[in-house]
Amino acid sequence: MIIFPAIDLKDGRCVRLLRGEMSAATVFNDDPGDQARRFLAAGARFLHVVDLNGAFEGRAANAPAVEAIVAEVRAARAQVQLGGGIRTETDIARWLGLGVTRVILGTKALRDPPFVVEACRRWPGRIVVGIDARGGRVAVEGWAETSDVTAVELAQRFRDAGVAAIVYTDIDRDGALQGVNVEATAALARACGLPVIASGGVASLDDLRAVADRARDGVVGAITGRALYDGRIDLPEALRLAEASRETR
Repeated sequence: MIIFPAIDLKDGRCVRLLRGEMSAATVFNDDPGDQARRFLAAGARFLHVVDLNGAFEGRAANAPAVEAIVAEVRAARAQVQLGGGIRTETDIARWLGLGVTRVILGTKALRDPPFVVEACRRWPGRIVVGIDARGGRVAVEGWAETSDVTAVELAQRFRDAGVAAIVYTDIDRDGALQGVNVEATAALARACGLPVIASGGVASLDDLRAVADRARDGVVGAITGRALYDGRIDLPEALRLAEASRETR
Protein backbone atom coordinates (compact mmCIF):
# COMPACT_ATOMS: atom_id res chain seq x y z
CA MET A 1 0.00 0.00 0.00
CA ILE A 2 1.15 3.51 -0.83
CA ILE A 3 0.35 6.45 1.44
CA PHE A 4 -0.40 9.68 -0.40
CA PRO A 5 -0.37 12.77 1.86
CA ALA A 6 -2.82 15.25 0.35
CA ILE A 7 -2.27 18.89 -0.42
CA ASP A 8 -5.48 20.60 -1.53
CA LEU A 9 -4.99 24.11 -2.88
CA LYS A 10 -7.44 26.97 -2.58
CA ASP A 11 -6.42 30.56 -3.27
CA GLY A 12 -2.75 29.59 -3.07
CA ARG A 13 -3.00 27.99 0.37
CA CYS A 14 -3.16 24.42 1.72
CA VAL A 15 -6.68 23.67 2.91
CA ARG A 16 -9.00 20.81 3.72
CA LEU A 17 -12.65 20.86 2.80
CA LEU A 18 -15.57 19.18 4.51
CA ARG A 19 -17.50 16.97 2.09
CA GLY A 20 -16.31 19.03 -0.85
CA GLU A 21 -17.78 22.35 0.29
CA MET A 22 -15.50 25.23 -0.72
CA SER A 23 -17.14 27.41 1.91
CA ALA A 24 -16.08 24.89 4.57
CA ALA A 25 -12.34 25.19 3.98
CA THR A 26 -9.87 25.05 6.85
CA VAL A 27 -6.47 26.59 6.10
CA PHE A 28 -3.55 24.51 7.39
CA ASN A 29 -0.59 26.17 5.72
CA ASP A 30 -0.15 29.39 3.75
CA ASP A 31 2.94 27.99 2.03
CA PRO A 32 2.31 24.90 -0.17
CA GLY A 33 6.02 24.41 -0.84
CA ASP A 34 6.68 24.30 2.88
CA GLN A 35 3.90 21.76 3.38
CA ALA A 36 5.33 19.53 0.68
CA ARG A 37 8.76 19.82 2.26
CA ARG A 38 7.35 18.77 5.64
CA PHE A 39 5.66 15.68 4.22
CA LEU A 40 8.77 14.70 2.28
CA ALA A 41 11.01 15.22 5.30
CA ALA A 42 8.74 12.85 7.24
CA GLY A 43 9.42 10.15 4.66
CA ALA A 44 6.63 10.48 2.10
CA ARG A 45 7.66 9.45 -1.41
CA PHE A 46 4.34 10.25 -3.07
CA LEU A 47 2.13 13.35 -2.78
CA HIS A 48 -1.44 13.89 -3.96
CA VAL A 49 -2.18 17.46 -5.01
CA VAL A 50 -5.51 18.96 -6.07
CA ASP A 51 -6.10 22.43 -7.47
CA LEU A 52 -9.54 23.02 -5.96
CA ASN A 53 -10.13 26.37 -7.65
CA GLY A 54 -9.05 24.78 -10.91
CA ALA A 55 -11.56 21.96 -10.52
CA PHE A 56 -14.37 24.52 -10.36
CA GLU A 57 -13.00 26.85 -13.03
CA GLY A 58 -11.83 24.21 -15.51
CA ARG A 59 -8.32 25.61 -15.73
CA ALA A 60 -5.16 25.84 -13.64
CA ALA A 61 -5.84 28.36 -10.88
CA ASN A 62 -3.04 27.61 -8.40
CA ALA A 63 -0.13 27.15 -10.79
CA PRO A 64 2.52 28.94 -8.65
CA ALA A 65 1.60 26.79 -5.65
CA VAL A 66 1.73 23.61 -7.71
CA GLU A 67 5.08 24.60 -9.17
CA ALA A 68 6.46 25.20 -5.66
CA ILE A 69 5.34 21.73 -4.62
CA VAL A 70 6.79 20.11 -7.74
CA ALA A 71 10.13 21.80 -7.10
CA GLU A 72 10.26 20.25 -3.62
CA VAL A 73 9.23 16.85 -4.95
CA ARG A 74 11.88 16.87 -7.64
CA ALA A 75 14.56 17.93 -5.16
CA ALA A 76 13.59 14.96 -2.97
CA ARG A 77 13.38 12.60 -5.95
CA ALA A 78 9.84 11.76 -4.96
CA GLN A 79 6.64 11.64 -7.01
CA VAL A 80 3.48 13.72 -7.22
CA GLN A 81 0.10 13.23 -8.85
CA LEU A 82 -1.99 16.28 -9.72
CA GLY A 83 -5.67 16.82 -10.33
CA GLY A 84 -8.08 19.72 -10.67
CA GLY A 85 -8.87 21.70 -13.81
CA ILE A 86 -6.90 19.53 -16.22
CA ARG A 87 -9.03 19.51 -19.36
CA THR A 88 -6.76 19.54 -22.44
CA GLU A 89 -3.74 17.74 -23.88
CA THR A 90 -1.86 21.01 -23.50
CA ASP A 91 -2.61 20.97 -19.78
CA ILE A 92 -1.37 17.40 -19.46
CA ALA A 93 1.80 18.02 -21.46
CA ARG A 94 2.59 21.14 -19.47
CA TRP A 95 2.34 19.52 -16.05
CA LEU A 96 4.14 16.33 -17.03
CA GLY A 97 6.86 18.46 -18.60
CA LEU A 98 7.26 20.43 -15.38
CA GLY A 99 7.83 17.29 -13.34
CA VAL A 100 4.41 16.03 -12.27
CA THR A 101 4.54 12.23 -12.28
CA ARG A 102 0.88 11.54 -13.07
CA VAL A 103 -2.14 13.70 -13.85
CA ILE A 104 -5.65 12.95 -12.66
CA LEU A 105 -8.58 13.36 -15.04
CA GLY A 106 -11.97 13.56 -13.37
CA THR A 107 -14.54 15.77 -15.09
CA LYS A 108 -12.96 14.96 -18.45
CA ALA A 109 -13.27 11.23 -17.76
CA LEU A 110 -17.04 11.55 -17.45
CA ARG A 111 -17.56 14.10 -20.21
CA ASP A 112 -15.14 12.73 -22.80
CA PRO A 113 -13.94 9.13 -22.28
CA PRO A 114 -12.21 8.95 -25.70
CA PHE A 115 -10.00 11.85 -24.59
CA VAL A 116 -8.81 9.77 -21.63
CA VAL A 117 -8.16 6.75 -23.84
CA GLU A 118 -6.05 8.86 -26.19
CA ALA A 119 -4.19 10.45 -23.27
CA CYS A 120 -3.35 6.98 -21.94
CA ARG A 121 -2.01 6.04 -25.35
CA ARG A 122 0.11 9.17 -25.60
CA TRP A 123 1.37 9.14 -21.99
CA PRO A 124 1.35 5.50 -20.89
CA GLY A 125 1.42 4.96 -17.14
CA ARG A 126 0.92 8.63 -16.37
CA ILE A 127 -2.86 9.08 -16.50
CA VAL A 128 -5.04 8.48 -13.45
CA VAL A 129 -8.84 8.64 -13.53
CA GLY A 130 -10.43 10.42 -10.59
CA ILE A 131 -13.88 9.15 -9.68
CA ASP A 132 -15.59 11.20 -7.00
CA ALA A 133 -18.94 9.84 -5.88
CA ARG A 134 -21.82 11.19 -3.85
CA GLY A 135 -24.32 8.49 -2.95
CA GLY A 136 -22.62 6.20 -5.45
CA ARG A 137 -23.09 8.66 -8.35
CA VAL A 138 -20.22 10.45 -10.05
CA ALA A 139 -19.82 14.13 -9.21
CA VAL A 140 -17.84 16.51 -11.43
CA GLU A 141 -16.90 20.18 -11.88
CA GLY A 142 -15.34 20.35 -8.44
CA TRP A 143 -18.18 18.18 -7.08
CA ALA A 144 -20.68 20.90 -7.93
CA GLU A 145 -22.66 18.59 -10.25
CA THR A 146 -23.79 15.02 -9.63
CA SER A 147 -24.43 12.85 -12.68
CA ASP A 148 -26.63 9.80 -13.23
CA VAL A 149 -23.57 7.62 -13.88
CA THR A 150 -22.46 5.30 -11.10
CA ALA A 151 -18.84 5.10 -10.00
CA VAL A 152 -18.66 1.46 -11.10
CA GLU A 153 -20.09 2.24 -14.54
CA LEU A 154 -17.51 4.95 -15.12
CA ALA A 155 -14.61 2.83 -13.90
CA GLN A 156 -15.58 -0.03 -16.18
CA ARG A 157 -15.38 2.25 -19.21
CA PHE A 158 -11.63 2.44 -18.67
CA ARG A 159 -10.94 -1.21 -17.91
CA ASP A 160 -8.80 -1.65 -21.04
CA ALA A 161 -7.75 1.97 -21.60
CA GLY A 162 -4.37 1.73 -19.92
CA VAL A 163 -5.01 4.07 -16.99
CA ALA A 164 -2.36 3.86 -14.27
CA ALA A 165 -4.91 3.83 -11.45
CA ILE A 166 -8.26 5.11 -10.29
CA VAL A 167 -8.59 7.48 -7.34
CA TYR A 168 -11.96 6.81 -5.74
CA THR A 169 -13.30 9.47 -3.38
CA ASP A 170 -16.41 9.06 -1.27
CA ILE A 171 -17.47 12.72 -1.06
CA ASP A 172 -19.79 12.13 1.87
CA ARG A 173 -16.78 11.09 3.94
CA ASP A 174 -14.17 13.46 2.57
CA GLY A 175 -12.70 15.58 5.33
CA ALA A 176 -15.21 14.20 7.83
CA LEU A 177 -12.85 11.76 9.60
CA GLN A 178 -15.55 9.08 9.57
CA GLY A 179 -13.52 6.23 8.17
CA VAL A 180 -12.91 5.02 4.64
CA ASN A 181 -15.74 3.47 2.66
CA VAL A 182 -13.67 0.32 2.29
CA GLU A 183 -16.44 -1.89 0.99
CA ALA A 184 -17.36 0.45 -1.87
CA THR A 185 -13.71 1.01 -2.73
CA ALA A 186 -12.95 -2.71 -2.84
CA ALA A 187 -16.11 -3.41 -4.85
CA LEU A 188 -15.06 -0.79 -7.39
CA ALA A 189 -11.61 -2.33 -7.71
CA ARG A 190 -13.06 -5.79 -8.25
CA ALA A 191 -15.56 -4.51 -10.81
CA CYS A 192 -13.06 -2.67 -12.99
CA GLY A 193 -9.92 -4.76 -12.49
CA LEU A 194 -7.76 -1.66 -12.12
CA PRO A 195 -5.56 -0.46 -9.24
CA VAL A 196 -7.67 1.76 -6.99
CA ILE A 197 -6.49 4.39 -4.49
CA ALA A 198 -8.88 5.04 -1.61
CA SER A 199 -9.73 8.64 -0.71
CA GLY A 200 -12.04 10.26 1.80
CA GLY A 201 -12.57 9.63 5.48
CA VAL A 202 -9.16 8.40 6.67
CA ALA A 203 -9.08 9.18 10.38
CA SER A 204 -6.74 6.66 11.99
CA LEU A 205 -4.14 3.98 11.46
CA ASP A 206 -6.95 1.46 11.73
CA ASP A 207 -8.47 2.98 8.59
CA LEU A 208 -5.17 2.51 6.79
CA ARG A 209 -4.98 -1.08 8.01
CA ALA A 210 -8.48 -1.68 6.64
CA VAL A 211 -7.36 -0.35 3.26
CA ALA A 212 -4.21 -2.48 3.32
CA ASP A 213 -6.34 -5.55 3.96
CA ARG A 214 -8.07 -4.97 0.62
CA ALA A 215 -4.91 -5.29 -1.46
CA ARG A 216 -6.24 -8.63 -2.71
CA ASP A 217 -9.16 -6.76 -4.28
CA GLY A 218 -6.89 -4.29 -6.07
CA VAL A 219 -6.85 -1.42 -3.57
CA VAL A 220 -3.25 -0.20 -3.75
CA GLY A 221 -3.10 2.99 -1.72
CA ALA A 222 -4.79 5.58 0.45
CA ILE A 223 -4.90 9.37 0.37
CA THR A 224 -4.96 11.09 3.73
CA GLY A 225 -5.21 14.77 4.51
CA ARG A 226 -7.02 16.20 7.51
CA ALA A 227 -5.91 13.39 9.84
CA LEU A 228 -2.29 14.25 9.08
CA TYR A 229 -2.80 17.97 9.51
CA ASP A 230 -4.54 17.72 12.86
CA GLY A 231 -2.20 15.06 14.25
CA ARG A 232 -4.60 12.12 14.38
CA ILE A 233 -2.17 10.18 12.19
CA ASP A 234 1.61 10.31 12.54
CA LEU A 235 2.99 10.18 9.00
CA PRO A 236 6.18 8.18 9.76
CA GLU A 237 4.08 5.63 11.61
CA ALA A 238 1.63 5.42 8.70
CA LEU A 239 4.50 4.90 6.29
CA ARG A 240 5.88 2.10 8.46
CA LEU A 241 2.47 0.46 8.45
CA ALA A 242 2.34 0.69 4.66
CA GLU A 243 5.81 -0.80 4.31
CA ALA A 244 4.90 -3.67 6.63
CA SER A 245 1.77 -4.37 4.60
CA ARG A 246 3.86 -4.65 1.44
CA GLU A 247 6.31 -7.02 3.06
CA THR A 248 3.55 -9.40 4.12
CA ARG A 249 2.01 -9.68 0.64
